[in-house]
Amino acid sequence: MRDVVRIRAAGSVRDAVEGADLIVVATSSTTPVLESAWVQDGAHICAVGACRPTHRELETALVARSRLFVDSTIGALAEAGDIVLAIQDGAIAATHIAGELGALVSGTVPGRQNLSQVTLFKSLGMAVEDVAAARLVYTRARTRGVGTELVM
Repeated sequence: MRDVVRIRAAGSVRDAVEGADLIVVATSSTTPVLESAWVQDGAHICAVGACRPTHRELETALVARSRLFVDSTIGALAEAGDIVLAIQDGAIAATHIAGELGALVSGTVPGRQNLSQVTLFKSLGMAVEDVAAARLVYTRARTRGVGTELVM
């Protein structure tokens, strides 16, 4: 039996995220659109926008409150406005980054440390992630005999 996911329109960001276990933020905002007070304990946030050091999707207090993971520490410290600006605000240091996604997945860095902890994955995207995803799609399509091969 499959779980049913209900989707509904919300009147505001706050209405959309209050009580949510999983929140995805993907904007080009230069000012925070997601506030810490709206995020319940134990939620996980995937933030994939605000990919310039002067842009931000997340309130500084939310970044500081979260167990933070990134795809690339070097990239995040240079380009992820949510992190760069929280550091400039004095709310966190670079050491607030708990680890990179690869270390989390391999088990060399622990994830959530208690059920009430808010976790945050701030992604800027990396070409290697795109290549890995494309390879997975290609392999599954070949295995299932679907798709159209283009010859150029």
